[in-house]
Amino acid sequence: MTRSSHIRTLASVGIGDIGLVGGKNAALGEMQGALRQAGVTTPVGFAITADAYRDALTAADAWPRLHALLDGLDVTDIAELGRRAAEARQIVYAATNGAALRREILAAYADLRRSCGDDVRLAVRSSATAEDLPTASFAGQHESFLDVRGEAPLIEACRRCFASLFTDRGIVYRVTNGFDHFRVALSVGVMQMVRSDLAASGVAFTLDTESGFRDVVFVTGGYGLGEMVVQGRIDPDEFHVHKPTFRAGYRAVLRHSLGEKQTKLVLDRVGTPVEREVSRGQRRRYCLSDAEVLQLAEIALKIEDHFSARAGAPTPMDIEWAKDGVDGRIYIVQARPETVASRKAVGEIVSYRLTGDGETLVAGKAVGEQIAQGVVRVVRTAQDLAAFQPGEVLVAQMTSPDWESVMKRAAAVVTERGGRTCHAAILAREMGVPAIVGTGDATSRLRSGETVTVCCAEGDAGRVLAGAASFVVDRVAPGELLATRTEAMVNLANPDLAFRTAMLPAAGVGLARMEFIINQHVGAHPMALAHPGRLTRAKDRAAIARISAGYSTPAEYFVERVAEGVGTIAAGFYPRPVIVRLSDFKTNEYASLLGGRQFEPHEDNPMLGFRGASRYAHPAYADGFALECRALLRVRQHMGLKNLKVMVPFCRRLEEGRRVLEAMASHGLKRGEDGLEVFVMCEIPNNVIQIDAFCEIFDGVSIGSNDLTQLVLGVDRDSEIVASDFDERDPGVTEMLRQAIAGAKRHRRHVGICGEAPATYPEVAQFLVEQGIDSISVNPASLLPLKRLIAEVEGAARKVAALARHG
Repeated sequence: MTRSSHIRTLASVGIGDIGLVGGKNAALGEMQGALRQAGVTTPVGFAITADAYRDALTAADAWPRLHALLDGLDVTDIAELGRRAAEARQIVYAATNGAALRREILAAYADLRRSCGDDVRLAVRSSATAEDLPTASFAGQHESFLDVRGEAPLIEACRRCFASLFTDRGIVYRVTNGFDHFRVALSVGVMQMVRSDLAASGVAFTLDTESGFRDVVFVTGGYGLGEMVVQGRIDPDEFHVHKPTFRAGYRAVLRHSLGEKQTKLVLDRVGTPVEREVSRGQRRRYCLSDAEVLQLAEIALKIEDHFSARAGAPTPMDIEWAKDGVDGRIYIVQARPETVASRKAVGEIVSYRLTGDGETLVAGKAVGEQIAQGVVRVVRTAQDLAAFQPGEVLVAQMTSPDWESVMKRAAAVVTERGGRTCHAAILAREMGVPAIVGTGDATSRLRSGETVTVCCAEGDAGRVLAGAASFVVDRVAPGELLATRTEAMVNLANPDLAFRTAMLPAAGVGLARMEFIINQHVGAHPMALAHPGRLTRAKDRAAIARISAGYSTPAEYFVERVAEGVGTIAAGFYPRPVIVRLSDFKTNEYASLLGGRQFEPHEDNPMLGFRGASRYAHPAYADGFALECRALLRVRQHMGLKNLKVMVPFCRRLEEGRRVLEAMASHGLKRGEDGLEVFVMCEIPNNVIQIDAFCEIFDGVSIGSNDLTQLVLGVDRDSEIVASDFDERDPGVTEMLRQAIAGAKRHRRHVGICGEAPATYPEVAQFLVEQGIDSISVNPASLLPLKRLIAEVEGAARKVAALARHG
């Protein structure tokens, strides 16, 4: 291909050429030169250099006119911003029509047609010299054009790209981030278009975009051209792949989330992009196969490794991908350093916690981990922005990158469309504004003028609550958290909180509740999924068929959903230990699940009935237990998360414990095999009385202080009449705690506690630490205060010991 003074082939440039061809083109060239042999495929093409832009504006004497327009511009004056930006674009558009530059572009185009065919379709994309930097993404600030064919359309697209340096949003972004308009220039990339209009496209991040958790690749995608995903016009499919186990050879998608994928952008007969509805059948299928997701994860890791090596530091990446519907290959069309989650301060730990509540008005996907409050402003058209006031909650079907000047003044942003990797989400993160995207009906459910609380602090799901719900912000400096002998762990039920919670300084998960995952992520009784044909109600059979559509069997639906939930928690804390408790519903709770009433007996006292270990080998639940075991086996063997330990709850007698271990072994979960440890809950007085015997058949003990207190004192803590007598500090209870700890330590078994008593009563935590307990596991909100308390107690004990040694 021709190489004139203003043209460079993409293959001839690299990351060191950002000043010449901009961030986007430099990254594409870098990957084409360094990663092609590694299986990273990028489109071929050429770049029109930033010098072409500068020389064109100099020749047209455009600089003084641009200075007059932009120097001192108040970007908060939306009307004036729009007027001056349009005039600036017109100046650049006119200046870049020189004959010499046209000849150079057309000569390069001719070379490209000779190598790719006369009918080659082009993507013409802007690439600014201050774009795709580690400190600023410039996501969506400049224009790109697809399916460009012919000389005149190519020249027109190039001129419009040059002019897009002065979009309203681009001007605001530069002002907000401290970039000089006149130190930034624009290059244009001209490349063979990937026919994703016939397949799928999306974005991949080499970290979790919300928490900043770096051990996953996060992939989003939808059908058709990528604009629908990055502009937030659809709710995309989402996938997570766990990096450490993937690198260790385990090929598994950690987590799937099926998006609505309402529409797709395709090309009509004359090549014009048009929006089409996606068929119901396509919407119910993922846009990528697992094999393709894993291929993308491998590509993403190669890109991250390469750019990290070039930078001399870990560099999480934001990658745009496109699958070609003609050749079936996956192409990387953009790669840039991720600029928000990866830059979160390592210093102070800040967490938001909702302490009040209110009616949930709408819900969607949370962006940012904050809580904000404000008055709603519903924006249906760009004209509505003029009435927007600082501190309001911006509510719209979807945002436009042109709205940046308003978004940065918003308390929060709520949209009906979009996923966590769309432009609106990226910009909201950069500006530190919490957002909820993909709500579906926010503009009809929320009314301008009403006060709401926008909560993005509860995991992947975000909620808009009516009124001003109370919340607190916890701040802890790492220097406050001293290393201790007693481990502080967390209790965790919701997989959506796993990555965020894993960022806390916890030693692992002392209790992961499987019943929460079954209830929230499966929603049906395990036996109803194991034997749907036994259901007598047609309504139940239809519901089971509906939720398990797309899976080979209803049983497989259960196994995959539970495995993904448990696996997400195990991945978040990997390689720290995660102890998952086998399901511990009571019969009335099991009966409330879809299809459950047919499989559960009625009991007057479910608390002391058919629960925990008694169920697992019993014919009434054995097939449901087999599904639980299959799910856990998948987490350990297929996903490679060997940090997962299993815990047996409410095990009344030794013989019952042996039957459970035998049943687990028959399903592939054999204690001691492949490093599997099996713990037992110590929550029945008999567990304490026979602690030595229980320690012989189990690898560890976890004290469940709630049930243990009830059974020691004979108190139903849910009874309004006698609940006041429920007290973990009672001498009888503390004596049970002492004996359980001492017995476990006699047998060198790990002993921990997973109730909230240590968080509720500091004196209980102090007692446990003094008795030598190995770990205390509490809810995430209680972790940091607990760590401080443990450090104080252990420090005091050391001082006493030192005084004793010195007389």
